[in-house]
Amino acid sequence: MKTRKKLLIAAISTALFSGNAAASGDEFQRLEDKITALETMLMSLKAELAEKDQAEQKAEKMQAAQAQKAAQEMAEAKAAEAEAKSAAPQSTYKFGGFVKTTASFSAYSDGDLAAGSVGRDFYIPGTTPVGGEGEGTDFDFHAKETRFNLKTTHKLANGDDIGTFIELDFLLAPSGNERVSNSYQPRIRHAFITYNDWLFGQTWSTFQDVGALPESADFLAASDGIVFERQAMVRYSKGPWSLALENPETTLTPFGGGGRIVSDDNGAPDFVAKYTHKAGWGHLAVAGLFRYLELDNVGDDTSEAAYGLSLTGKYKLGNRDDIRFNVASGAGMGRYVALNTANAAVVTDNGSLDTIDSTAVAVAYRHHWSDQWRSNFILSRIDIDNDADYTGGGVTKSSQSAQINLLYSPAPKLTLGMGYLHGKREIESGTDGELNRLIFSAKYAF
Repeated sequence: MKTRKKLLIAAISTALFSGNAAASGDEFQRLEDKITALETMLMSLKAELAEKDQAEQKAEKMQAAQAQKAAQEMAEAKAAEAEAKSAAPQSTYKFGGFVKTTASFSAYSDGDLAAGSVGRDFYIPGTTPVGGEGEGTDFDFHAKETRFNLKTTHKLANGDDIGTFIELDFLLAPSGNERVSNSYQPRIRHAFITYNDWLFGQTWSTFQDVGALPESADFLAASDGIVFERQAMVRYSKGPWSLALENPETTLTPFGGGGRIVSDDNGAPDFVAKYTHKAGWGHLAVAGLFRYLELDNVGDDTSEAAYGLSLTGKYKLGNRDDIRFNVASGAGMGRYVALNTANAAVVTDNGSLDTIDSTAVAVAYRHHWSDQWRSNFILSRIDIDNDADYTGGGVTKSSQSAQINLLYSPAPKLTLGMGYLHGKREIESGTDGELNRLIFSAKYAF
């Protein structure tokens, strides 16, 4: 009504000021009708605006609800995807290895090694010639140490871990020569599966400490005085402890001496237990080996228990220098030490087995001259207690070597090396022979 009165007063005022002071009743009626029409129109407009406003508010609420639902569904979908992803197996694959070329000049004091002998590819103590005539220097050049490997890791839906590792190189190949193509067959080094704390397959013996092996320009440093063995096994590791059942193989010296007997008659695996203590200063490992040596004779089988103990480790000096050491001693260790320089036992005159005692020692000091230059000074030795009445005088009594290496890394993972090796082997008869070898190598790891 207030609006109506305002409109009526406005209309009357307009009529009066326009000179129509004596407006008739009809004119007032027409003005009132117009005001009524305007009010009706205004009321209709208000209703329409109110209805439109309600519709817009409803639409906005619906859109907000839909957006909230969509956001919730997206969050639920992402959570489900993350959960499914975490539950699904997760795998990684890594290809690695290195390319290495080695050249060497070898001079022997008492004989020579035949072409194709593995002792010309790297230092094997038992191959040093004794009792012969000195010959000229042999030069050898090869890339057989080149190796490649594939490592996989898999995290299963139940949280278990599975891994595999396969590695090949070209040393000790059964065929190949240097005449035309220098072709050499690959050989298996490692092939194993890991499942949580278990290992199944071929890798380093549990009796060996890889972390205590010295670095060298040669394939293997200090081979006189270290445990070095790869073979198939089942190993369980938990914390510092490792227990393993490993492939057995008995190597024997025949009665009176002669060619090595590889019996392959073992009826039980070799057992190894090792404890490793790690600390900021390095690590220390103690390992024990127990095995049965066996030989099947015609109508008579013979066996003998054998054992070995080792103490190995690495001690850090400052930020980069270190001392690495290996000590192993026992009865019947045989092929586990010094690359089988000594056999595990000798066949006696009555056909039984008599274990051969041996003690191997190696120590190496690594010094960094700078970020790119470093040297290794290495001493190693094995002493073998043979019963010459059974073995004869031709078996190795002792072997020792000294090495010095200078290694240069001009770029990450690239190493250029030069080394000098002096080795000496003595047999039970007292005859000995020496080896002097100058080694050059180039290696790039990937």
